[in-house]
Amino acid sequence: MKDYYAARANEYDNIYLKPERQDDLQDIRAWLTAELTGRKVLEIACGTGYWTQFYAPSAQRVVAVDAADETLVIAAERVSPNVQLLQGDAFDLPAFDMSFDAAFAGFWWSHISRKDIVRFLTGLHGSLEPGAEIIFLDNRFVPGSSTPIAEQDAAGNTYQRRALQDGSTHRVLKNFPTREQLLADISPHAKLSQYCEWEYFWALKYSLKR
Repeated sequence: MKDYYAARANEYDNIYLKPERQDDLQDIRAWLTAELTGRKVLEIACGTGYWTQFYAPSAQRVVAVDAADETLVIAAERVSPNVQLLQGDAFDLPAFDMSFDAAFAGFWWSHISRKDIVRFLTGLHGSLEPGAEIIFLDNRFVPGSSTPIAEQDAAGNTYQRRALQDGSTHRVLKNFPTREQLLADISPHAKLSQYCEWEYFWALKYSLKR
């Protein structure tokens, strides 16, 4: 996954140019900014900082982590001064010199294998304050707009075949969980939860149990 997104860095944001998705994206940018205003945010898999650039100016402070140096270089050119960018592994987060009362991950949940969800959430929650607000944002599968599913494994994970501008093709894990799956995955950790849905995207927000 890291190698794929490193290779894709310069065309990473093209996905946000699809005309049919613009109304959703505008709504989500406003919603996300309102949710994270005044917060100390830990962002996981920030990529090129596409989402960071919108909400971070209203946040108190942001630490944004990504595995690929290539995407972080792009992010550094667009994020506000209150953002610290770090190269790191979402499954092995470092010890931070501050506490966080919010976390955000955009278009990352779909790349987590079903068997790794508990491990990921355990690590993420361990970096947050009790009662922290957590937001995940990701794609819904919409025929005609989404890249088709190429295969599914025995655990229920789904994969796409994606072509890059350099002619290379990549097998990419891309899951499209149901509302029920998402709520079940977070239920041991969530005090309050809310599932939001747009035509092309979903968001899951919850408060971490104290």
